[in-house]
Amino acid sequence: MADKSVIKNIGLHVQQLIDDHRRLSKLCVELDRQCNELKIEKRKMQEQIKQLNDEVARLQLSEGLSGESQNRDKARMRVNRLMREVDKCIALLGKLDDENQLTNKNNQIHTA
Repeated sequence: MADKSVIKNIGLHVQQLIDDHRRLSKLCVELDRQCNELKIEKRKMQEQIKQLNDEVARLQLSEGLSGESQNRDKARMRVNRLMREVDKCIALLGKLDDENQLTNKNNQIHTA
């Protein structure tokens, strides 16, 4: 009789483990869903922060350029930085154009 009691007790424990596993599996699925939703929300918030920071920078620049603000020096520095970036882009485009012309000349020489 003691054997039957032990087997019954083991059976109850196994059933409890199965039930716990099912419950935890459902919980895991729910937590994964919540995690994905939070990741999406985080991306949206980060994008919103970026947009707001860009807007603040534009407002500061326009305010500084109007000459009525203490931000005039910051605005000038930003404009100068933007101009340097534009100059670098123009230089890179010029370099790319020169390389393309050289490649075209080399191709013409080899095909002739």
